[in-house]
Amino acid sequence: MHEYPVTITWTGNKGTGTSGYRDFSRDHTVSADGRPDIEATSDPAFRGDPARWNPEQFLVAALSDCHMLWYLHLCATSGVIVESYVDDAVGRMEMEKNGAGQFSEVVLRPKIVISGGSLDTARELHTKAHEMCFIARSVNFPVKHEPEVTAR
Repeated sequence: MHEYPVTITWTGNKGTGTSGYRDFSRDHTVSADGRPDIEATSDPAFRGDPARWNPEQFLVAALSDCHMLWYLHLCATSGVIVESYVDDAVGRMEMEKNGAGQFSEVVLRPKIVISGGSLDTARELHTKAHEMCFIARSVNFPVKHEPEVTAR
């Protein structure tokens, strides 16, 4: 088993705590031993600071990051030489009338340039990367892939 401890510290007390919905900031710090702190908040739609990361972005980033890392590993063991990888991923969240919500999907759109190996193999490895990704295997909504793979 692997564990991933993090500490979330709320930094948004403006002097009166949560005395009212508009009386506190959603700002907080995400910390883990030996790593730089991340200044985070809620989505700007929920009174968050648009200059800080929010949990929804973290989730999309985790899915994109996990997929990329598995993909690079699989390429390396399959003779595909990746020169660049950029993913413009997007998550979609549906809201309910009571304020609850959930992600309906995340779409990964990696653009990959290879300099060796088969283009077909490079394209096919996205399916295997999805099957292996720890984060994608843990969510209850579709994670779709729209890769563009080109040869240099």
